[in-house]
Amino acid sequence: MKHPIQELIENRQKGIPCGIPSYCTAHPLVLETALKRAKLLHRPVLIEATANQVNQYGGYTGMRPDDFRNMIWKLADENEVPRRSVILAGDHLGPLLWQHLPEKEAMEKSSELVYQYARAGFTKIHLDTSMKTADDPEGPLSTETIARRGAQLYKASIQGYMELKAENPDAMRPVFVIGSEVPIPGGAQEKEDSLTVTSPASFKDTVSTYQRIFEEAGIGKGWKDVVAVVVQPGVEFGDDQVFLYDHNAASGLCSALKEYPRLCFEGHSTDYQSAKCLKSMVEDGIAILKVGPALTYGLRDALFALSFMEKELVPENEQAHFIETLEKVMMENPENWKKHYHGDEHQTALARKYSFSDRARYYIGHPDVVLAMEHLFSNLRKHPLPMNMLYQYMPLTYPKVRDGILNTEPRELAMDGVVNFMQDYEYAAGQTS
Repeated sequence: MKHPIQELIENRQKGIPCGIPSYCTAHPLVLETALKRAKLLHRPVLIEATANQVNQYGGYTGMRPDDFRNMIWKLADENEVPRRSVILAGDHLGPLLWQHLPEKEAMEKSSELVYQYARAGFTKIHLDTSMKTADDPEGPLSTETIARRGAQLYKASIQGYMELKAENPDAMRPVFVIGSEVPIPGGAQEKEDSLTVTSPASFKDTVSTYQRIFEEAGIGKGWKDVVAVVVQPGVEFGDDQVFLYDHNAASGLCSALKEYPRLCFEGHSTDYQSAKCLKSMVEDGIAILKVGPALTYGLRDALFALSFMEKELVPENEQAHFIETLEKVMMENPENWKKHYHGDEHQTALARKYSFSDRARYYIGHPDVVLAMEHLFSNLRKHPLPMNMLYQYMPLTYPKVRDGILNTEPRELAMDGVVNFMQDYEYAAGQTS
C-alpha cells in the first residue's frame, strides 16, 4: 500500500500542483475540526505531534505516542472518519529534549522516541538531529554528524514499524522527512528583521550527505522512504509579525528541487500566511505545509468573540468569564509563556491574549479553562446570538450562518474559528471540492 504522501509526489511529477496541510496540535476541538474537514472534503488528513508534546515520558500533554494515537482514533470513530484517511506524524523527533546530555545518552533516548512513534503507527516521521548535544565540539554541527545520527534514528523507526507489521500485516510503511532549517517549534521568540532562505548548495549538501551515509550504514534502500526535506523558504512569525512568502526570494532554492523529482519540501512556521502565499508555496514545491499555533489562535479568537457577545447578552453574575479565567490560569502558571513574551506588564498582558505565537494554547485545555468554555457555550445556548451581533464580532463566520452552511450552536461557531485558517490551506493544497 502506497503512502498518501508518495502518491502526492507522483501527482506532482505529473504536473498537478497539489500539497497537504500538516496540522500540528493536541487540542481536541482543533483535532475534531480537522477530522470533520477531512470527512467533508473526502481527503486524507495529516495530524502531527511534536517531540515536546508527545514522547516516551508523556511530554507536556501527558501523552505517549500510543496515547496520542488512541485519542485520534477515538475522535475519528466518533466523527465517522475512516482511520485509513488519517496520517499520524511525528515532528522534530531527535535530541531536541535531551540536548543537555552527552551524544550517546541523548541518541539512546531519541532512538526510543522514534521507535515508539513508529511502533504506535505513526507513518510520517521527521528525523531532526540538527541540535547539538552536551559533548559536541564548539561551532555548528556538520551535515555528516546530522546525517549519521539521522540514519541511527531511521533504523530505530524501521524496527518499530517491523514489530507493528508483525502484528498487523496491513500496517503502512512510514515515510521520512529530513532537514531542519527552521527555528525551534512554535515560532520565533524574538523580533527578527529578516530571514535567510536556505541556499541551494545547503539543500543539495543535505540530500547528498544523507544518501551517502545511508549507503555507508547499510540502509541505502531506505532512501526511497525519504519524501521531503525541511528548508527555510523565508516564512516565519513572531508575537506581532509575519514574514510572508516571497516567490522570487525562494526561486533559487525551489529550482534546485527540480533535480530531485522524488522529493518535495516541507515548510514549517507557515502560520498566518495568506492563501495566495500558501498556494504559491505549493506550486513552488513546498508541498507539505506545517501549521500549529494559528489553529489554536483561531479557536482562541472565536472563544473571545463569543465571550464579548456573552457580555452583551447575559447578566454579569451569570457570565462564564472565559477571558478572565484564561488570564488567571496563565498568571498562576507562567512557565509556558514567561520566556517567550517580552516587555512591560501591559505588553506581556496583551501578548498573553493576542500573540501570534499563541502560548495560550498550553492553557486552553486546563480544567478551569475548559469548564469556563463549556459554561460559555451553555449560556449562549440559552441566549441565542442575534445575527447583527454575530456580524460585528465574527465577520468571517457570519456569511456561513446567513447562508445556512453553519448554525448558531456555540461549539460549532468556536470550531469555525479554526476552519477559517484551515480553508486557506485547503485552497493552497488543492483540497477544495
